[in-house]
Amino acid sequence: MIKLLKSDITRLFALGFAGGAVLVFTVMSSEPIDTMAGGIVPVAEAAATR
Repeated sequence: MIKLLKSDITRLFALGFAGGAVLVFTVMSSEPIDTMAGGIVPVAEAAATR
């Protein structure tokens, strides 16, 4: 495992992945899920029957 992280590209990828995961977790936890989902996906409505 240590030998794998000696490569610069692997180390930068791992740091970027960890940093991105922290960023996503921070953004997702800062807002209630109902508010966030309402802004992305509209509320479903049934079509009127004929």
